[in-house]
Amino acid sequence: MSLRHAVLGLIAELEGASGYDLLKLFDLSLANVWTATQSQIYGELGRLAADGLIRVAAEGPRGRKEYAITEAGRAEMRRWLTETRPRYLRRDEPLLRVFFLGQVGADTAAELLDADSAGIDGLLDELVALDERIPWKEDDLSFYGGLVIEYGKRFMEMRRDWARWARGEVEARAAGD
Repeated sequence: MSLRHAVLGLIAELEGASGYDLLKLFDLSLANVWTATQSQIYGELGRLAADGLIRVAAEGPRGRKEYAITEAGRAEMRRWLTETRPRYLRRDEPLLRVFFLGQVGADTAAELLDADSAGIDGLLDELVALDERIPWKEDDLSFYGGLVIEYGKRFMEMRRDWARWARGEVEARAAGD
């Protein structure tokens, strides 16, 4: 997924959103699948407007701009959703570290897996709290956003459970040595 399509998709769902609105919504709804800084979002808004995929629908006080998607933008979203294949990332720093845990010994490996499990518990707690905090509605953004939150919770549960299992495997191997 590209930032371009994340911003374009939010504008398609929220006609009249400003850059500030998009930044807040990004933090609230997309942060567990795609992160972006304020400068990245505002830069992308400029590029989308220059490419004719969005337009400034209104300007308010202090230079506040509200954006709307154009027909070309809707066509690009549809093309991206229906014609492109997502790239499944194969980079996973926590698993890369596990791959090399043999270099630190079983005790340290077990401690690191415990730390991973605890860190994942923290992320899971954040997702559960976010899910409870969001005022879910009946619109598409809420429905599909809820699916993404549920994926995040299940994924974190799986990773936490795996880290606990892996710790047991490390302990069992060390006990057998």
